[in-house]
Amino acid sequence: MPRECFFTGVRTSFGNSIRTRGRAKYLGGVGTKVTSCTRRTFKPNLQTVTAMVDGAPKRIKVSTKAIRMGLVVKPAKRKYTRPQG
Repeated sequence: MPRECFFTGVRTSFGNSIRTRGRAKYLGGVGTKVTSCTRRTFKPNLQTVTAMVDGAPKRIKVSTKAIRMGLVVKPAKRKYTRPQG
């Protein structure tokens, strides 16, 4: 199962982590300089939940944003009753 939201399709994205050195100009310095630039990942906040998919309960990975938006429909709770007789 990939690291991807079942409803919104959000997945791991990539960017840069920039390290700087120096004092800002508005603080009296000569400005900040970039000393290194490395790749980094932005991972979504995914939760594994049991939801109704095509009328059947199924365990899927969904983002917390999809849960807050109400896209996840949880299955009905089981009723534990004794048979009458």
